[in-house]
Amino acid sequence: LDKHEWLVLGQLCQVLKILKDTTLFFSHGTPNLAMVIPAMDYINEVFMTAMLDEMHLDPSIQATVGLMKRTPNKYCSLMDMSDLYHITMVLHPCHKLEYFRQAK
Repeated sequence: LDKHEWLVLGQLCQVLKILKDTTLFFSHGTPNLAMVIPAMDYINEVFMTAMLDEMHLDPSIQATVGLMKRTPNKYCSLMDMSDLYHITMVLHPCHKLEYFRQAK
């Protein structure tokens, strides 16, 4: 690999680390919906920041992150239509309506 390819590979590792960390976190217990939703929001935020980071990330990594966002966005769109999702977040003691206020 040349110097540029190593640079791109390092950037890809940084982007994928969020998925690895999330997977390890949820594999140590039984996640519930109130835990998963904020984690998905965080992943989405990290990916969005990575896509917009034109100064530091190679265009190929930005494109990869854009493709990686499709799956979580699909599930988030489906959750937004779910009554169970809204009820779970409102009834959870840590979230209540504040979760939805911050999401806007």
